[in-house]
Amino acid sequence: MLPGSEEQYLPMIPRYTRQEMGRIWSDPCRFQLWMDIELAAVEAMAAEGLVPAAAAAELRAAGWEIGTEDIQAIELLESETHHDVIAFLTLLERRMGPQARFLHLGMTSSDVLDTALGLQLSRAIDLLLGDLDSLREAVRDQALRHKHSVMIGRTHGIHAEPQTFGLVCALWWAELGRQRERLLSARRSVAVGKLSGAVGTFAHLPPAVERRVCEQLGLEPVPISNQVVQRDRHAELFCCLACLGGTVEKIAVTIRHLQRTEVGEAAEPFRARQKGSSAMPHKRNPIGCENLTGVSRLLRSYALAALENVALWHERDISHSSVERVIAPDAFILADYALDRLAGILRGLDVDTDRMRENLDLTRGLVFSQTVLLALVRAGVARQTAYAWVQRNAQSSRDAGRAFLDLLSEDPDVCGALGREDLEALFDLQPVLRRTDEIFERVFGPAGCAL
Repeated sequence: MLPGSEEQYLPMIPRYTRQEMGRIWSDPCRFQLWMDIELAAVEAMAAEGLVPAAAAAELRAAGWEIGTEDIQAIELLESETHHDVIAFLTLLERRMGPQARFLHLGMTSSDVLDTALGLQLSRAIDLLLGDLDSLREAVRDQALRHKHSVMIGRTHGIHAEPQTFGLVCALWWAELGRQRERLLSARRSVAVGKLSGAVGTFAHLPPAVERRVCEQLGLEPVPISNQVVQRDRHAELFCCLACLGGTVEKIAVTIRHLQRTEVGEAAEPFRARQKGSSAMPHKRNPIGCENLTGVSRLLRSYALAALENVALWHERDISHSSVERVIAPDAFILADYALDRLAGILRGLDVDTDRMRENLDLTRGLVFSQTVLLALVRAGVARQTAYAWVQRNAQSSRDAGRAFLDLLSEDPDVCGALGREDLEALFDLQPVLRRTDEIFERVFGPAGCAL
């Protein structure tokens, strides 16, 4: 929760708001950015000889840090004007005196709003990139720690073939890296500004003013706009956040499955005084991962809203405005929260390697069925014939509760192609997992494969 009076101006509920991200989307920050843009613009106009340099200097000196009383004054003015930018400019005129007439000269509201949004989005993305780096570090640590922790791989929720938990984590690490690249690309699309006027024609200000302001603020000027920066840029970003939410949920759902009583292979951390249920003292529930599943649903929903904002009437309407007031702060606050919480879960993850091995052995060797199938094919048996032999013995193993290897050794068809020693050699984990080091090197590189 943010300290002091800023709390009342947060868009997302405090439960999910971390301080730095919350501050970016708070009303004090938003209005401060508006002031920064207005002052940068008047200075750029002065540099171009459009307003007196002394006036620009006087206005810069009169600038101040927006506080709670200022916001309350703006809200009161907006209740009268029904226009937030005019309310803001009215406050500046009252506080800065006659020279304030040079503020907003030749500009339209969206010049301020969209340029400020570009600043907020780029700064918020920078925080997410840091969050992603921390999360990837936690995932990488688990991957390297459990590089050779053998577990069963599951497809359709059913035992498939052996793998390692390290490989599971390495897969997550690589995917989170792709999400990072997408965010970087989206940042380039949204870290832009515009001061081109009411329909983007620079009718009352030259492009040089826009260029100077954007350079000072660390933004790129858009090559062309109408009254607004085009919303396909923002839609791309929210689709990236939706993809990021998909990966967060993917990891969370896997941990939830592994924590099930019947599986018990991994569990999210459980604090010393934590309680799992108001009724059942024994409960240890995956509440963190369940929470992240819900958060991810919200992140995906915002992408649809952003896509709907692309099509505006002619040079602009305000149908996008109400949407963005909600989805922009809320999406970033939730994404920031989700990445931090998931990193904490991964850092404290309780991995039970003994249980992983127990579960691997539950099917009495059935996980080697493909290895046996391929050995029969290599021995000269037709594939479909070999498949039928392996499958009938697998079914008998399940039905009778007997070891798969024993049944294969008693099958005359199988024994006619493979001897007992040949069969026993097929039930060795090492050949199945012999490529683990190679996969790790492909993912992390030679230098990244050590703790």
